[in-house]
Amino acid sequence: MAVLINRKLSAGRWPIVEVFPGLDRDAHFRRLFVNDGLRETVLKDTLIHLVPEDAYAYIDDEKGHVVVGLYYLQSGEERTLYLDILHELVHIRQWHEGKKLWDRRYSYVDRPTEVEAYKFAVEVARKLGMSDREIADYLRVEWTSREEHERLCRRLGVRVTDSRAH
Repeated sequence: MAVLINRKLSAGRWPIVEVFPGLDRDAHFRRLFVNDGLRETVLKDTLIHLVPEDAYAYIDDEKGHVVVGLYYLQSGEERTLYLDILHELVHIRQWHEGKKLWDRRYSYVDRPTEVEAYKFAVEVARKLGMSDREIADYLRVEWTSREEHERLCRRLGVRVTDSRAH
């Protein structure tokens, strides 16, 4: 993994490559943003807003920035942070395409924008050599039920085992 994580930053807004050095050269990032001008726009304009709140990562869909909890950046597992920034960058691409990111007609795990972002993260996780159990654990978030988690895993082709996250 060529992307590093700068864990020494303080709260505030930072250029994406200052928080994730090497992202601009990362093969998965480059695959996500084919060279149609959007890659350069994202690298130039997307900021990471480090916040002191207890948070993971999500999109500020008014500004097209990624919000990341400072503690999560400082202490999160490297592979998980990498997958999360790629997941959020799928949302950044969707945002630039004008897609409705938070379509409330769908539950979180059924929302097309979430499924697309998780699908990309799972593809990358497999290329990193993660097992289905590790990927299922990655997909487990506290705002979804066990049944929703299992539905998401099935949709993404991830075998659900007796995951540690349950």
